[in-house]
Amino acid sequence: MTDSRDVSTPSTPATFDCTDPDARAAGLEAARTAIGQGDLVLLPTDTVYGVAADAFTPAAVLRLLAAKNRGRTMPVPVLIGEASTLAGLVGAVPPVATQLAEAFWPGGLTLVLEHAPSLAWDLGDAEGTVAVRLPDDDIARDLLRRTGPLAVSSANRSGRPAATSAQQAIAQLGLHAAVVLDGGPRTGSGASTIVDCTGPVPRVLRIGALPVDRLREVVPELTD
Repeated sequence: MTDSRDVSTPSTPATFDCTDPDARAAGLEAARTAIGQGDLVLLPTDTVYGVAADAFTPAAVLRLLAAKNRGRTMPVPVLIGEASTLAGLVGAVPPVATQLAEAFWPGGLTLVLEHAPSLAWDLGDAEGTVAVRLPDDDIARDLLRRTGPLAVSSANRSGRPAATSAQQAIAQLGLHAAVVLDGGPRTGSGASTIVDCTGPVPRVLRIGALPVDRLREVVPELTD
């Protein structure tokens, strides 16, 4: 652990070196506590560093959007720790979404689905949909197993480059976060590939970590 300062003070984030097992355990617990208090956490994913908030606490999601200087017109995606969690977040999982998830999760694929109407969350102007991903990163998934689904966006101010290290994430959003989980540099793609599964034909909304031709090997009818 490189910093043991009070996690309740957003201007002085507690930073934990997750390459050290003891610091990682302490950091995950501090991050779980911070999320439960409605605070923000900076964490590594399999693509870039992200800023996370409790998906079911609207005030925390608003805090995330404000930290990034990002409007509600770009809803915040949700990360989950296990593929089985998806069924509890959406009204129904279309067969194409199941096929894509089985082939590419955990990994750099985000699926857009109609969310379950009973869920009390506000991720932005999502018009009844939610973008969900299962990251291929042990630190992120360990935290997600402790907290449940998290609203996570890239840890950068809107319009600036995504952070590929904890230091870059802190430089941009450290004043807004309570805890930082430092998992070392990330060298993956700067974004996941997003596929909209809400219509009769799945459609690529953004090309990122996964190329379209790989997706079409699983779902040939995919459009872009």
